Amino acid sequence: MIRLEHVYVVVGLFLAAVAFLNARDATNPKRRTTALFWGAYAATLLVGSHLPDVANGLLVITMIVVGGLNRLDRGQPATSTNEERARSAERSGSRLFLPALLVPALTLGLTFGAKPLLDPVSASLVALALAALGALAVALLWFRPPAAAPVHEGRRLLDMIGWAAVIPQMLAVLGALFAAAGVGDRLAELLGRVVPLDQRLVVVVVFTTGMAGLTVVMGNAFAAFPIMASAVGIPILVRRLGGDPTVMAAIGMLSGFCGTLMTPMAANFNLVPAALLELPDKNGVIRAQTPTALALLGANTVLMYLLVFR
Repeated sequence: MIRLEHVYVVVGLFLAAVAFLNARDATNPKRRTTALFWGAYAATLLVGSHLPDVANGLLVITMIVVGGLNRLDRGQPATSTNEERARSAERSGSRLFLPALLVPALTLGLTFGAKPLLDPVSASLVALALAALGALAVALLWFRPPAAAPVHEGRRLLDMIGWAAVIPQMLAVLGALFAAAGVGDRLAELLGRVVPLDQRLVVVVVFTTGMAGLTVVMGNAFAAFPIMASAVGIPILVRRLGGDPTVMAAIGMLSGFCGTLMTPMAANFNLVPAALLELPDKNGVIRAQTPTALALLGANTVLMYLLVFR
C-alpha cells in the first residue's frame, strides 16, 4: 500500500538533489548556505520520523536562520535559451498544457480507481503525488528532454521561489501548535469581554472577519480555522446559538480564504507567482486581489447569517 511517507521520500530525494546541485554551483554566491537550507529540508522529509524531536527542531531552526539572514541565492545554471523555449512552445501550441491537465484527471481517477493500492487516510494526497509523477513521465516521453532536465528545471524554479516555498507547511504547523496551546480559549475569553456574543449578527461578523483577519496574520486559513472554531465557531455559534456546524465550517473557511488574498504571508498564492513571473512589484498581486477579497468577505458574512441558523 502506498502511504504518504513514500511521497515524503520522493520529495526528500528531489530536495537533496537541489541541495547537491547548489553546493556544486560556483555561480551561486551563497551556494553553501543555500545547499544547507535545502539539505535541512530534505533531511526532515527523508529521516525526520526517525530523528528525535530535538534534532528535527534544530533542522527547522537552521532553515529559519538561513532564510532569516537572507543567505539564500540562486546561480546561473545552463539551460535552454528564451528563443529555444519560444520555438518549442510554438511547435507544441496549446497541447503544451496537456501534462498539466493530466494531473487533476489522474488524481481523480486514482483516488476512486486505485483505492486498494492507496492508504485510505491520505488517498487523495497520495493520488496527487502519483498523478504528478505520471504527468512528468508523459512530458518526458513527449518532449524527450535530457534525463536530468526535470531536476535541473525544478531546482531553477525552487531557487527562484526561495524560502517562501516552505511557508505553507510552517504556518500549518503553527496553527496546530496555537490550537494545542489553548489560544482559542483565551481568544474566546477576550472577545466575551468586548463584544456582545449573544447576538447572532455580531457573532457571525466576529467569526467571518476574525477568520479573514487571523488568516492575514498567519497566512493560512487552515491554520486560522482551529483557533477561530474553538474560540467562536463551535462554543458560541453552534452550541449556544444553535447554528449549523457544516455551514459554519464551509463558509468560515471561505471567509479565511478572503484573508489569504490580502496577505504576503500566504506566500504560495501571492509572493510565489510574483517571483516566478519576475514582477517588479512583489505586492502587485495582493493590491489587485484586495477589492475582490473584501467584496467576497461581505458576501460570505451575509450568506453565513442567512444560512447558518436555518
